[in-house]
Amino acid sequence: MASKSAVFFDRDGTLNVDVHFLHEIEKFRWVEGAVDAVRAVNARGALAIVITNQSGIARGYYTEEEMYRLHEWMNEELQKHGAHIDAFYYCPHLTDGAVEAYREDCDCRKPKPGMLLRAMKEHDIDPARAVMIGDAARDVECAERAGIRGTLYAGGSLLPVTLEALDSCGI
Repeated sequence: MASKSAVFFDRDGTLNVDVHFLHEIEKFRWVEGAVDAVRAVNARGALAIVITNQSGIARGYYTEEEMYRLHEWMNEELQKHGAHIDAFYYCPHLTDGAVEAYREDCDCRKPKPGMLLRAMKEHDIDPARAVMIGDAARDVECAERAGIRGTLYAGGSLLPVTLEALDSCGI
């Protein structure tokens, strides 16, 4: 039986200000309350996991290596504030992508639940003690398809939304 709790965060528009196809560290800006939200998840003993569509890879706008560097930098910045992301899951696919290697109809592009299901299995996460927070209807739909709660983040500080989501799952 799965035992861990988790908060899954969408990346662009939820943890960071949505910049079209963000991959450059110098363009990265945290959403208000994002660092505190991740720290709150960590403090409650839950996993903080990013679930993000990254079709810019399939479009040829940036590489997986550039995305990895950005994710590593995000964690370095969070660690300066006593917080961390436990894992990053991403979907680089797009059915009509410019880069043939990523041109496919996968099960991981949100709103499909593949990334969430894989993360829950790999990290032994109890669906009753998990929630997905995202800024788009596809994030909530993805959560529901994976059998967990979905919370729509509509702007403002991410911290109160995260605290409410944690409470709703008994975390």
